[in-house]
Amino acid sequence: MTEENSIPKEEFIQSLNQELRKFSIANIFFYESVAEKLHLNATDLKCRDLLNYTGAISAGQLAKITNLTTGAITGVIDRLEKVELVERVQDPNDRRKVIIQPLTHRKQEIQQLFNPLSSSLSDLFKKYNEKELQVILDVLVDLNQLFPKETSKLKNEDS
Repeated sequence: MTEENSIPKEEFIQSLNQELRKFSIANIFFYESVAEKLHLNATDLKCRDLLNYTGAISAGQLAKITNLTTGAITGVIDRLEKVELVERVQDPNDRRKVIIQPLTHRKQEIQQLFNPLSSSLSDLFKKYNEKELQVILDVLVDLNQLFPKETSKLKNEDS
């Protein structure tokens, strides 16, 4: 049993899993709403968001990181390029490759779409103490490592 709850640990873990799935659903719908304002879909926006962390990478690398097919990535890049969020540039080391360069001139516009959520999240996190926030951060870091591994396993089952 958990200390603060009177339910068995296995039930508590099931509840955590269920809440995580509900969070994921809400996150997807939020991203869809933001993406719609930019004339994109959630996958396009997530790929652009990913480029904020990776910087300029090849289309092949983006496909590999996202586990999307190269054909699907081409469509994503086409849509992102159309709304001026990325540009294709020749790889200076290999003329056969195209590098996807994130553009920043719409950064403020996109940030404004996320500001209300950021503010609400800040308010939410303020109710937790430092130790609790560290646990939340640790869980998020672990999840960010777990999900790509699980996605890869799932993709490899199809092969």
